[in-house]
Amino acid sequence: MTAQLLKAEHFSLIEYARSIKMNDTSQKFGDDFHYKYVDKGDKHINISNFTITKDEFMKYIPMGYQQSYLQVFKSTKSFEVKLAQLKERIIAIQILLLAVFALLSYLLAKNALKPLQDSIETLDKFAKDLIHDLNTPVTAMKLNIKLLEKQDVLKDVKPLLRLKKSIATISELRENLTVLLEKKTFQVTPINVCEIVRDITELHQPNYPELRFEIECVSLVVNAHENALKQVLHNLISNACKYNKSSGYIKIYIQERTLCIEDSGVGIKEPDLIFDREYSAQNSSGLGLDIVKRLCDAMNIKIEVKSSEQGSCFKLLFA
Repeated sequence: MTAQLLKAEHFSLIEYARSIKMNDTSQKFGDDFHYKYVDKGDKHINISNFTITKDEFMKYIPMGYQQSYLQVFKSTKSFEVKLAQLKERIIAIQILLLAVFALLSYLLAKNALKPLQDSIETLDKFAKDLIHDLNTPVTAMKLNIKLLEKQDVLKDVKPLLRLKKSIATISELRENLTVLLEKKTFQVTPINVCEIVRDITELHQPNYPELRFEIECVSLVVNAHENALKQVLHNLISNACKYNKSSGYIKIYIQERTLCIEDSGVGIKEPDLIFDREYSAQNSSGLGLDIVKRLCDAMNIKIEVKSSEQGSCFKLLFA
């Protein structure tokens, strides 16, 4: 495009020179053009000459049998204006093309991802329906376990105790998944963590009378989703009870904006892996801690763990 503009400027100088040689006043060339005669001397200039200086275009035109050249000039101002306009048009076209390609890419991507989105929505609905349908049989099993426990003959039977523990695990998993599926719509509100800690420890103490609970938590107000935070603390305190030593202890205390849950268990073999979904070890609840990590991430809570043979300590760092 620039070459075409320069060609047009070259042609305009030729036309200007022709009008001068023929004394043609019908064409108006304006103030951009001017000329002068120069002696030919010994110079031989190619007829296709065309020179561009800083401010002007220049061309030599032979004057036939006269011993001189007609030197014509034209200012580069109009050329620079045209060049700037050309650049603006090119940029505008490029932006338009980019917008068209972006729109096409979006539509194609949306069309390609729709089956995947539909599959995710179907799976999400299935998970919610499954959790809802689990509620009835789990509740029924809990009620029947309570009825069986009232019979003194069956009260301390090991199969019944194992069944009770399995039902509690299923119920806990159902609660975890229920809260996890609500992650996208979390609404955080100011909550006193210590009140939740007290409620959960009061729930676990009757089931673990051999453990000593030491609660040093009066008030710690944080922004969190209440049900999600309850589930996180329930999982951590439940694990501290399950995997503790006989006659051990559970300490729950505050360090500035950090809640610490410490136990006297046998420790965790690979603490760096316990939040991985596939991790399974004696001192880990596997899927439960994976869900704990996801819920903490959703609420912008940092979770850390330190472990040794003397026990483990989980820390929740609130913003």
